[in-house]
Amino acid sequence: MRAVVTVMLKEGVLDPQGKAIGHALGTLGFTGVNDVRAGKLIVLDLVETDPVKAQAAAEDMARKLLANTVIESFRVAVQAE
Repeated sequence: MRAVVTVMLKEGVLDPQGKAIGHALGTLGFTGVNDVRAGKLIVLDLVETDPVKAQAAAEDMARKLLANTVIESFRVAVQAE
């Protein structure tokens, strides 16, 4: 199974990387971008074949290591390979 973990800063948390990207887009002539939020995408190749167990394992990994749950939120999507 493959688990895709998307980690983003929570709303209200300053995102300097997103601000820098937004500024750079403006200097390149891209208009109409109100805000940019940057995050991380982590792809896990799991041995687990049960989607429910794979989801639970990936969520546990995200909670314990992949995301700082004080300032970040995460979501997990599990897919069969």
